[in-house]
Amino acid sequence: MTSPETKKRPWWQQIPLTVQILIALVLAIALGIALGAGNPSPANASLIENLARPAELILKALRALAPPLVLVAVLHTFMTAEIPGTAGRKLGILLFTNTNVAILIGLLVANVVRPGSWGKFAAPEGTEGATTKFDPWGLVQDAIPKAILEPLVNNNVIQLIVIALSLGIVLRAIKSEMVSQNNQAYKPIEDIISILFEAVIRILNWVIALVPLAVFGIVSKTVAKEGFAPFISLGAFIIAVILALLLQACYYLFMVKSFSWVNPLNFLRGGTDAFLMAFSTSSSGATMPVTFEILQTKVGLRESSAALGALVGANFNNDGTALYEAMSALFISQVLGQHLNLGQQILVVLTSIFASVGAANIPNAGLVTMTLVFQSVGLPTQYIAVLVTVDWFLDRCRTAINVMGDMTVSTILDGKKPHTLDS
Repeated sequence: MTSPETKKRPWWQQIPLTVQILIALVLAIALGIALGAGNPSPANASLIENLARPAELILKALRALAPPLVLVAVLHTFMTAEIPGTAGRKLGILLFTNTNVAILIGLLVANVVRPGSWGKFAAPEGTEGATTKFDPWGLVQDAIPKAILEPLVNNNVIQLIVIALSLGIVLRAIKSEMVSQNNQAYKPIEDIISILFEAVIRILNWVIALVPLAVFGIVSKTVAKEGFAPFISLGAFIIAVILALLLQACYYLFMVKSFSWVNPLNFLRGGTDAFLMAFSTSSSGATMPVTFEILQTKVGLRESSAALGALVGANFNNDGTALYEAMSALFISQVLGQHLNLGQQILVVLTSIFASVGAANIPNAGLVTMTLVFQSVGLPTQYIAVLVTVDWFLDRCRTAINVMGDMTVSTILDGKKPHTLDS
């Protein structure tokens, strides 16, 4: 029987987001060509400028959602994840190591290939990003906010990290103490955090549904004003990101070969269903049950190891997202002709680690936390609108890598001895 909710669902919501974006791209290119394709008529100047207004509004909403999303996502993970002691410490080390390797690979490829130097975009109005000088002592001083809600208002990344981690660790400790005493007093707080997390995710879904409109506006304006030359660097960026993701995949296979009993080829064959579903749905959350199942049935891992990597680790492990956000920051800095020094790139690493944890397991959520990465080094968030035009594809690629990372963690936790019936 069809539910009332399904009956009332508008026809346009039944079209996959990827198809909507592709349609928006085709229509935008056609409109951009009609408006001049790099040689626009002065009479159309006002119309061309107004085409990007929807993208500006959507980016404004993403900037507003980023701080509460990261805060409640971290608190939700601390309160709901069930992580055993020894295995939990090993899991934490693996997740931290994998994420750092992913970001370093991304920065290496971005610095070597320099995709942002292959072409230039006209700077959007008001994008004069402040030059950020790396000051370690200043960073420590700035980590403590003057008021508890100040980071949410000012989008201060470092302060947000401190508050989220502090609250998360304390709440988790209190919950653990109460659980050991059979005290359920922590339940209302856990329920409130879960409800807030769900509320932010639903609002985020509303904004993500408008992404095709943003793609239409920014592409049509760019094609009309500058032709197709600016998209050369975007093509180079796609190649650079895919290259970095492939290197990250090679790193995973090396880890599987070196620290588990699983054969890398069997790992790839067994994980095919999970990789394909991650690519098709663009959601590691939707892929989670499939990942958990194939790790046991096709790869042959113990249930406990599969659960830690596929279910618990998936909440923290977003290596592909961290890699992409770090590369995006360098790409835009190169497009602007700016140079991020070593200190600023370290700041990108720190922010990307935390932003990847805060990225929800839904399509295109990395666009939200990317605003925090850009703001940490003074890059103009207006340029995220440019990345939206290719994010629909790269999001699928990095989601597949996220799932591969979850599977890698599970195989390493399973150890060097194969699973047997009596183990």
